[in-house]
Amino acid sequence: MNKGTVIRGVFLLLFAIIFGAFLAHSLEKVLSAEQLVSFETGVKYQFYAGFLLLILGLNQDKFSFSLKWVTSLFFIGGCLFSFSIYLLNLFSGSSITKFLGPITPIGGSLMIIALIILLIKLIKPSNN
Repeated sequence: MNKGTVIRGVFLLLFAIIFGAFLAHSLEKVLSAEQLVSFETGVKYQFYAGFLLLILGLNQDKFSFSLKWVTSLFFIGGCLFSFSIYLLNLFSGSSITKFLGPITPIGGSLMIIALIILLIKLIKPSNN
């Protein structure tokens, strides 16, 4: 088990649930229907990231290679992707959105890169 990866996964899961509850109980009166869908997308992807990190962290010892780059990129990407979506929707129309707009695809790209690295490591024959 990799405790650091498990902690990061649980952190993302915890806040995905908190933000999902916040969305369901508080934001439906404040955000437009389109913004609610966007915010929910952030919650979903944050949950996916947390769940993947939890699985990888709990099973680290079953891999014959290091998952450090994969888990780091996926955590950073998940945070950038989801939290930028939350802020874009909560501060819609403000000047902060000009800065945050490009961050969402960067976060998504980091998650994709992490999964490509994991896939390559899984496919690549081990030296054992």
